[in-house]
Amino acid sequence: MPQRFGVCPAALLAAAFAATVTAPSGWAQVSGTLVVTNKSPSTATIIDIASTRILATLPTGVGPHEVVVSRDGRWAVVTDYGGAPRRTLTVIDVPALRVARTIDLGEYTAPHGIAFLPGDSLVAVTSEATRNVAIVDVLAGAVLGAVATGQPGSHMVAVTADGARAYTGDIGANTVSELDLGARRLLRRFEVPAEPEALNVTPDGAEVWVGSNATGVVSVVDLASGGVTPAAEGFGWPYRVLFSPDGRTVLLPDLRGHELRFVDRASRRELGRLAFPEGGPQGIAVTPDGRFAFQSLSREGRVAIVDVAARSVVGYLAAGETPDGVAYTTRVIER
Repeated sequence: MPQRFGVCPAALLAAAFAATVTAPSGWAQVSGTLVVTNKSPSTATIIDIASTRILATLPTGVGPHEVVVSRDGRWAVVTDYGGAPRRTLTVIDVPALRVARTIDLGEYTAPHGIAFLPGDSLVAVTSEATRNVAIVDVLAGAVLGAVATGQPGSHMVAVTADGARAYTGDIGANTVSELDLGARRLLRRFEVPAEPEALNVTPDGAEVWVGSNATGVVSVVDLASGGVTPAAEGFGWPYRVLFSPDGRTVLLPDLRGHELRFVDRASRRELGRLAFPEGGPQGIAVTPDGRFAFQSLSREGRVAIVDVAARSVVGYLAAGETPDGVAYTTRVIER
C-alpha cells in the first residue's frame, strides 16, 4: 500500500498543544507519573507530571482503551480493545519505560474494563464478547479463570477495596452485575436505565454509580437495599464515574457535553461544572489526596490537570492522538 504523508487535523491540533505545554507558574505542583492510552496510534504515553515531560511512548495492541497502574507504580496494564486479535493485554514496566509482556487472553476476547486486585499481581478484566470477567496474573502472564456475567455488553468493571466484589455495567442488558470474585460466581443483577456504561463502586463499598448512555442519567445502586435512584441528569454521554478518595465528591466527565461535572455524593447536589469546549473529555484519574484530577481530552491530544476543590484547570500535559484511559502513580521515574 502506498505510504500517505498527509497529517490529519487532530494530529496537527495535538502537535500544536504539545508545543505549548509548560508547567504552570505558581501552581502547587503534583509529582508522580501518568500513563495515558492513545487509541488511534495504538500507543501508551508515560508522562512526568512535575516537568510535563513525555518520558516514553510505547506500542500497545490495537485500539488501547483502559489502563490501570499497580499501587506501587511498577506495572501498568492496558486493555487492547480495538481490532484483531482483540484478545490481549499490554503490560508495561513503568520505571523501565518498556513493554514487559503482551498477554494473550485466549477465548476471553474484547477486553475493556480493568481493575487491579489487592496484591498488585492480579487484574479483573471484562471480556465483553464472551460475557465474562477474567482474572489474570499479569506477572505470570496467565489467565487464572473467569466469572460469567451472562449479560451482553459487560463493558466496564469496578472492584471493591477489599477485592471481594466486582460490578459490571451490561450495556446490552440494561443491568449491573454483582460478582463474587473469590467464589467466582454471579450474586445479583440490578435493573438500571438503558445502556449502562460508566460505573464505579464507592470507596466504602456501599453504592454503585452508573451512567446511562441512552438516557443521559447517572443513577445510584444502593447495595444494601437494591434500590436504584437517579443522582444526576442531562448528560450527553456520561463517559466515566470517579470518586474522590474520601468518597465525598463524584467526578463525571460528559463526552458529548464537553464538560466535567462535580457532584456531592451524600446530597447528590451538583457542585459545579468545568467546560472543555469541543475537547471530548474521556478517561479520568485522581491523586490519592484528592487534590488533583487528570482528565483526558480526546479531541485535543492532551490531558487537563484539574484542581478538584477549585474546579479549575491549572495546566495541561501533552499526550498522543485520541487519548482515552489515564492512570496515575505517585512514583517518580528517574531519568
